[in-house]
Amino acid sequence: MIFSKILIPVDGSIHSDNAVKYGFELAEMCEAKVILLHCHPPVPSGLGEPNFQKAIDTATRNSYAILQKYMDAPQAEKISLSDKTIGGDTTNSIITVSETEKCDLIIMGSKGKSDLEGLLIGSVTHKVLNTAHCPVLIIK
Repeated sequence: MIFSKILIPVDGSIHSDNAVKYGFELAEMCEAKVILLHCHPPVPSGLGEPNFQKAIDTATRNSYAILQKYMDAPQAEKISLSDKTIGGDTTNSIITVSETEKCDLIIMGSKGKSDLEGLLIGSVTHKVLNTAHCPVLIIK
C-alpha cells in the first residue's frame, strides 16, 4: 500500500522520536507528505485578559519548540513536511486533523501498555487506534 499523507502526533518524548523516525522513512519511500501535530492542553477561558492571551502564547510557543526539534531533523529535508499545533482534547484533535487533512495513515509512539492498561488509563494511542478513520501504525 502506498500512502500519500501521513499524520504524526508528537509530544517530544522518546516514543514520539521513534514514531517520527519511522514516519519520515516511510514518507520518503512512498513520497508522502507528512504533517507533524502537537496537541497542547486547552487553556481555560476563565483566566481573563491578559492572562488568557499569555497562557495561549506560552502553550503555542512550547508546542512550536517541540515541533521544531523534528522540523530541523536531517531527514526532514528529504520529505514534504508541515506542522500544526492545536489545543484541546488530544484524541479528538488527532482524529479531527486526520480527517480534515484527509490523512491516509497516522503514526504514533506507544509506551508499551497492554490493551487493558490502555483502556483503564485512557491512553491517547489506544483511543486513536479505536476511533481513527484510517490505519494507525503504532511504533514501540
